[in-house]
Amino acid sequence: MSALRLSKLHGAGNDFLVWNVVRFSHGAWTDEVEVFAMKLAATLCDRHRGIGADGLIAVLPGRDGADCTMRLHNADGSRAEMSGNGIRCLAWVANRAGLGDGKRLTVDTAAGRRDVELELDGDGDVTAATVDMGPVTFEPAEIPLDAPSPFGLEATFHGVTYEGDAAGIGNPHFVLFVDDPATARVTQHGPRLEHDDRFPNATNVEFVAVAAPSELTLRVWERGVGETLSCGTGVCAAAAVAQRRGLVDNQVAVHVPGGEHRVELGETVRLHGPVVHVFDTDVEL
Repeated sequence: MSALRLSKLHGAGNDFLVWNVVRFSHGAWTDEVEVFAMKLAATLCDRHRGIGADGLIAVLPGRDGADCTMRLHNADGSRAEMSGNGIRCLAWVANRAGLGDGKRLTVDTAAGRRDVELELDGDGDVTAATVDMGPVTFEPAEIPLDAPSPFGLEATFHGVTYEGDAAGIGNPHFVLFVDDPATARVTQHGPRLEHDDRFPNATNVEFVAVAAPSELTLRVWERGVGETLSCGTGVCAAAAVAQRRGLVDNQVAVHVPGGEHRVELGETVRLHGPVVHVFDTDVEL
């Protein structure tokens, strides 16, 4: 193998490189391939010396009724369980490759099986999608969180005290309520909060403000990446935390620096958002 075909896409500014490896090594994802993918992600996601992206997604064969499997590495090469924006980017590539029925895609992820409803343009390309993200959990062991309760957690840095709740939606989140996300010290305090000792697997951190009963604004510090323009799982976690506190209804528009998502809260969380194909490229190895 001397070259890789990669597609760059983004969902509300949260950008990914998607690698269709359904046929790679006859579908076998060995330890050797895992090490290669970690290095590939860290190299190609670098915004100064690589292509630039928030993560690398590998599209693997599906089993037991799934159309495909998503394997996600953050920009630093570390593994991530799930991405609400990333799975929509995967859906664009999978649909172009003829996976699924053109209307719906069933994807296995490290956080469980997810169903994706596709919206197509006149050329048959995916322009947006709605993802059943599964339920949000507040059980400490499931998040995971090393604390007796996920509610009313505090953290103080440089004289600033944050308060919020922990939640899990396949990956961990620390949802903090602030007066204005635009002026929150996301890049200064995000790295410290990401590695809060109460989160054994580290955590994503959302800085959230309630704009109306049907509207949130947020910025996010993503585990293993840094500040991103959007985070699909973070949007869902923030909406679920705000609803549990009685601050929003069960249908919420969430504004992020990269755009807007729509979240529907019920037994599971449904996330709707755009997907944009940027370009395809061949990377020589």
